[in-house]
Amino acid sequence: MSKNTVLIIGAVWVAPNSSAAGSRMLQLIRQFLQQQWEVVFATTATKGEKAMDLKSIGVSEVAIELNQPSFDVFIKKVNPTIVLFDRFMIEEQFGWRVAENCPNALRILDTEDLHCLRKVRHKVLKEKRIFSKNDLLKEAITKREIASILRCDLSLIISTFEMDLLQNFFKIDQKLLYHLPFMLSQIDKTQVASWKRFDERKNFTMIGNFLHAPNVDAVLVLKNTIWKQIREQLPAAELHIYGAYPTQQILELHNKKEGFFVKGFVSSPEEVVRNTKVVLAPLRFGAGIKGKLTEAMVFGAPSVTTSIGAEGMHGQLPWNGFVTDDFEDFAQNAVALYTDEKRWVAAQENGVAIINSHYDKEKTGPLLINTITNIQENLPQHRIANFLGSMLQHQTLQSTKYMSKWIEAKNRLQ
Repeated sequence: MSKNTVLIIGAVWVAPNSSAAGSRMLQLIRQFLQQQWEVVFATTATKGEKAMDLKSIGVSEVAIELNQPSFDVFIKKVNPTIVLFDRFMIEEQFGWRVAENCPNALRILDTEDLHCLRKVRHKVLKEKRIFSKNDLLKEAITKREIASILRCDLSLIISTFEMDLLQNFFKIDQKLLYHLPFMLSQIDKTQVASWKRFDERKNFTMIGNFLHAPNVDAVLVLKNTIWKQIREQLPAAELHIYGAYPTQQILELHNKKEGFFVKGFVSSPEEVVRNTKVVLAPLRFGAGIKGKLTEAMVFGAPSVTTSIGAEGMHGQLPWNGFVTDDFEDFAQNAVALYTDEKRWVAAQENGVAIINSHYDKEKTGPLLINTITNIQENLPQHRIANFLGSMLQHQTLQSTKYMSKWIEAKNRLQ
């Protein structure tokens, strides 16, 4: 197999300790590096203090600009064989330039999660309605994201629920889709033996990046509804809220008297989860799979979540705790896990089974590389078969290209 050069165009810099999206991107990068492929990471975003130094693992970092001809010069110089877009908005912005300057490069979209699903669910929740798949058909963001998926040669889809939605509801050819959950190490008996036991752990925990609206909503649900019910039965219990970028609204929820502690960013979420007894995630909307919940399984903490929280994550296997959308049941189940060692241990074992069955990187990684290689070897035929995608690509070149050129010209005059 010939050596590939992978250009990743990121929405933000990679920050694996701040978000599940950051962890996901790092997993992909490591998989490419494992093949001895050259990896270049480029983004228009400003690099924050929580961003990882990708140069330390052999990845080139490049700052790029939007709507500037300098990108054309840059991509021709890199001459990638694979271009990976981090979320559909990035494909919208740069996809036409990639297609025009490097037409033979394989174009991959990493959706992270289906943004249209998350956004539309949020809208429906605010309107106090029950979500229907048909709600997706009414929104512009859905049309944009589906068009982006069709324009790309391959899209990485993180959950089984979203795979089913795209194939069976939107009728997208399965050859354009690849189910790729988080790529994690198997949990072996030595790791399990090293975990703290039931009586050595304490506290309830929720971890989540607060730039992510579902996490903000979940903390408010905990504060206003669930935590009061838990404290009535466990008056000495504490709930610790961790996550990057807490807003003033979140910080003001801190109340020592109520045992509700807003801790903010933590550089090592692993240490927090290793010591916590139960993870809580009352997510009322969202999409994708939840890093906070796989992290709980990886470090031996059972969890209580909603149907959206567990969606597309565990197949037919039992959850590592409880799944309920009734918040009275949520509180009762949280108390039961916190106080019943037998249930707690059984839930922990379920988490091990889920990780080892669905997230084993030794299985998922090589399969991804094989899929990429097979498409590369048959790229002309692959694109001919995707007529809708080529039609949308043609339309985008004619419209987005000239809008971008107009912005370029405008910028030169300023």
